[in-house]
Amino acid sequence: MSLLKTLSIVFCVLLLLSCNNKEKNNDTVSSNEIIIPSDNIKLTKSEELLNETFAAHGGNLYNSAHYSLVFRGNTYHFKNNLSDYQYKKISKKGASIIEDALLNNEFSRTINGKAIDLSEKDIANGTGAVNSVIYFATLPHKLNDKAVNSKFIENTTIKNISYSVIEVTFNKDGGGEDFDDEFYYWINKDTKKIDYLAYSYKVNKGGVRFRSAYNTRVIDGITFQDYINYKAEVGTPLKDLPSLYEANKLKELSKIKTESIINLNKN
Repeated sequence: MSLLKTLSIVFCVLLLLSCNNKEKNNDTVSSNEIIIPSDNIKLTKSEELLNETFAAHGGNLYNSAHYSLVFRGNTYHFKNNLSDYQYKKISKKGASIIEDALLNNEFSRTINGKAIDLSEKDIANGTGAVNSVIYFATLPHKLNDKAVNSKFIENTTIKNISYSVIEVTFNKDGGGEDFDDEFYYWINKDTKKIDYLAYSYKVNKGGVRFRSAYNTRVIDGITFQDYINYKAEVGTPLKDLPSLYEANKLKELSKIKTESIINLNKN
């Protein structure tokens, strides 16, 4: 092959490569131009309210929070690292120490330090038991999850205090075993904190609950609250519960008390 012919082939190859690179660069610019920055996305009214509530209860402190607390005689730990989390429940049964652990939704159990094989039902029950305690103890932290759907319902008053009311439901994907539960939250317009909440559930023939917060305290920047737990008739619309509460027509079931709360990040 002559030198001239060889140079011609090399030139053609370089020209083709140059054209391809130019096309790729143009594609990249075009793609970047249609991306909408997240700060330009308009939040719904319920999302704005949840953001305000999240900030009022502890905000970004939740992202690295590591606390222990006692609930009904059992010790619970929650440790957050942005989207990663580790929950624990430590209980005693006779001479046995049972530790249930939930690491990013992976459940395990040990008894006196020995790993235990569990059925799917045991895993589901154990996961729900640990999750529910931490969920309510750290409200509204988990209301920022991707599986959450929120909707503004109305403005109202309870005992002459003004509230914004939002409804929360969950997607099946990522919403947990009880994803079809429905929640209402009454957000105090002055403090931006959750003073009341209600939920309806379908397991065990269903039920309706209404909770009133008390003993609100801030521990190293994060708000913890206890609740008086009330019962309403199955099928009662959540929206109607405050008026029934004010009329003393709800039956008190229990008190949801978190005790001995310790910030483990300080130890």
